[in-house]
Amino acid sequence: MKAHGLKGGIKLELYTDEPNERFVPGAVFSLQVPSGTRWHGKTIELAELRWYNAHPVAFFKGITDRSEAESLIKAILWIDQDPTQLPTEDDAWYDHQLVGLAALRDGIRVGTVARVDHLPAQDLLAIGTATGEVLVPFVKAIVPAVDIAGGTVTLTPPVGLFEEIPDEPADATDEADATDAPAETAGAPAGTAPPQASADPEQ
Repeated sequence: MKAHGLKGGIKLELYTDEPNERFVPGAVFSLQVPSGTRWHGKTIELAELRWYNAHPVAFFKGITDRSEAESLIKAILWIDQDPTQLPTEDDAWYDHQLVGLAALRDGIRVGTVARVDHLPAQDLLAIGTATGEVLVPFVKAIVPAVDIAGGTVTLTPPVGLFEEIPDEPADATDEADATDAPAETAGAPAGTAPPQASADPEQ
C-alpha cells in the first residue's frame, strides 16, 4: 500500500478476484505490520473504495490525511475468511490455507510453508527450513501437488535450490594420466631416500 493524494487515500495492490465483494464500506481488515509499530495488532475499517485510472484507492475511517496514510505504507490487509468457503477455481488456494503446510521433497519433510509472497512475475512459497528460508516459485512444475486435507505440499525443486551444488569432480582424463605415469616419476619406493643426483656414466 502507498499514500494517494492528500485526504488519506491509500493505493492498494489487490490479490483477490472479488475486490467489489471484499472491499465494501464497513469491511474490517487486520493489519500485518512489523511488531513495535503503532499499527501492530490493530484493525482498520473501510469507508470507501474508489478507482483512479484502473488503480484501486481505499479510504479508511480515521485516516484523513496523507501523513496518516503514509504510516501504513507496505502494510498487508487481511480479512477473515469463512472457513467453509473455498476458491471455486482448480489449483487455487487462500494464503492462510497454505501457511503451515509441511513441504515434502521425495516424501521427506524439508520445511514448512511460512508465507506466500505475491510478486508481479509469480507467487513464491517461503519455506522455513532448519538452515534458513527458501523461496520456491509457486508453479506446477516445482509444486506439483497441494494437499490441504493432508497438510502437505509436494516439491520437485531444481538441484541447488535446497542444497549447495557440490564441486565438480576432478577430470577423469587427468586422473587417468596420473595413474598411467611411469613408475620412476611417481617417487621413490616407500622406506628409501630419493636420489640427490643422477649418476654420470662417463665419470
